Amino acid sequence: MIDRLTLSALPEVQHGLVLMLHGGAERGTKPVDERSLAFRRTRAMFGSVADDLVSAGIGVGLLQFRVKGWNAAPGRVPAPVADARAALADLHADFPDQPIVLLGHSMGARTAAWVADQPGVVGVVGLAPWFPHDDPVDALAGKHLVAAHGRRDRITSAKATRIFVQRAAGVADSVEFIDMGGLGHYMLRGINRWNQVAVSQSRAILDRVREDR
Repeated sequence: MIDRLTLSALPEVQHGLVLMLHGGAERGTKPVDERSLAFRRTRAMFGSVADDLVSAGIGVGLLQFRVKGWNAAPGRVPAPVADARAALADLHADFPDQPIVLLGHSMGARTAAWVADQPGVVGVVGLAPWFPHDDPVDALAGKHLVAAHGRRDRITSAKATRIFVQRAAGVADSVEFIDMGGLGHYMLRGINRWNQVAVSQSRAILDRVREDR
């Protein structure tokens, strides 16, 4: 298992995994460390939701990206996409029979949508996602997508997220947009509601996958 991937205590009877992916910036080559607020926010959520998920038979992982930026460039895979693919390959090798839900905030949600075609992945839950309206949706084919976005988000666009979700509906097994009302981007206000959405929607996807098997 790569050293930037933290796993919760695993349930005695496990029927799924949630991999949490934190936010970042469009550009940035500085390493993600303890000073990274984006990483610390998702790590705090990891600490808040892991027990509820584990008690429901779901293991939880938290991936720390190498650098802070998306850093897209022609002919180059965005930095967090490469990190997430490596982590998912490790998780799938260690838990080959476990369906995986990707739970991402902001850039982490964008990353999740790009790597949803990895073996084992069954769905994506995006919180205040960075979903450019014209981003590719092909990796979501046959998956389940949930996007939760507040109308006071000034960092990423709820309108762009709605457009992305509508486009993904053409390939995904299911899509859902959750209106978080007057909440903003950083999940500081309304944290209990963000946590509830994270847990309930991750569980709902995994429960649906179990029923379909």
